[in-house]
Amino acid sequence: MLDLLIRGGHVVTPAGAGTWDVGIQGEHIVVVAAPGVLAEAAQVLDVAGKLVIPGGIDPHIHAQWPIPSPGGGPPVLSGGPAQVSRAALFGGTTTLIDFAPWSIGETLQQSIERRERDWLGRCYSDYAYHVMLVGTVPPDVLDQIPEVIQAGFPSIKLFTTDITPSRRGRRVRMGDMWEVFQRTARHGGLVAVHAEDDDLVMHMYDRLAREGRTGFEHMAEVHSTLSEDLAFRRVLRLAEHVPGAAVYMVHVSAAEGVAAIAECRAKGLPVYGETLHHYASYTSEAYKRPHGQIYHTYPSLKGERDCTALWAGMASGSIGSIATDGICTPLQVKLQGDRIDDVTGGNAGVEPRIGIMYSESVGRRGFSLERFVDLTSANAARVFGLYPRKGAIAVGSDADITIIDPAVDRILGPDDLHETDYSPWAGWHITGWPVTTILRGKVAVDRGQLQVDTRYGRRINRQISPAILNGPAC
Repeated sequence: MLDLLIRGGHVVTPAGAGTWDVGIQGEHIVVVAAPGVLAEAAQVLDVAGKLVIPGGIDPHIHAQWPIPSPGGGPPVLSGGPAQVSRAALFGGTTTLIDFAPWSIGETLQQSIERRERDWLGRCYSDYAYHVMLVGTVPPDVLDQIPEVIQAGFPSIKLFTTDITPSRRGRRVRMGDMWEVFQRTARHGGLVAVHAEDDDLVMHMYDRLAREGRTGFEHMAEVHSTLSEDLAFRRVLRLAEHVPGAAVYMVHVSAAEGVAAIAECRAKGLPVYGETLHHYASYTSEAYKRPHGQIYHTYPSLKGERDCTALWAGMASGSIGSIATDGICTPLQVKLQGDRIDDVTGGNAGVEPRIGIMYSESVGRRGFSLERFVDLTSANAARVFGLYPRKGAIAVGSDADITIIDPAVDRILGPDDLHETDYSPWAGWHITGWPVTTILRGKVAVDRGQLQVDTRYGRRINRQISPAILNGPAC
């Protein structure tokens, strides 16, 4: 007898969408069958009229992350794994990928072990890490990259900018980036890049300070479309000169970034693009609203043409994944800075990601259900070595499943969200919302009730498919 039967829903599988029953035994999907074929189960969920999709995967979050304090005070930490993963499950996301940042004097293995102490036993959902390198990377650390790829951490995050003047030391120079590309290309890894032109960004901080235009509403002039254009093309051109180098461009925010990715993919290069539902839905005009800081994350929001290009990129495949770059803070912390050089980055977006994307992509723009699933789950699983364990409703896959009620039609309010005491999405009109989340065969959230604890979340080690590294495969 099955442990759990999901009956009567419209199910999105790798072979397409249709009305199927899904049978679960233990932690895995064991059968996907025509309606009525599966008769017995210890627990039955009747989901007629609802949409059944793979559990969401957010490939870019920052939990328990240091937030710089204006005036140089000690940093505060953003919400930890328990807070963020709880909200994720309420929103239909079952797997989070955070970062294990390397610090000077550590080995990469020590960095991973340090990060695991933050997460182990404190996460409701499943999770994984990218390794983050910053600054000047010593040769002995570069030589540890093959080892961590083999250990199940095949994605390396790099920055081309310090982001703000107060964060000096993040930028990785092109020579070190070239060395990282060579090692990931040879050993089955992938490089995720936060790409902005550091010279131009820092020049604009100085220029706006001289002109007395330091309010955060001018942020789009600092973290500009030109900066994205220059940095993306330089990074991708460098990767093109390293045979086998696979690149994932994080939080694409401008039309220029979409175009650069599309050109590389047209050449057959393994280049993948990520944006945020945030960048696709808001422009820099939002900075002028009351408490406009709540709409900011780095790089800046841009203009209407950029939103249009991001949606077009999602439709065409140039943009393959939707993340959040989530940094969950209380409103008081989010509002603590109000200048171009001290406003708090990141925002509370993990929970509403699935519902917003369903409403905006399927409901308002006519995206197929398959494309919606690719954007919110399957492509992140493919690119980062989780597929088909995650990101698929298929026999043998983990039973990570989200059930969406497409009949939900309302304005998002505080009672809909569990992440923190504010949301940039409060007041947004939704048409469809997750109502049940299943993680590895266990009903984790149902009817507004959390049914797992922080010991249930599990770290997932990864290995990237050769098809992704030879890409573009999704």
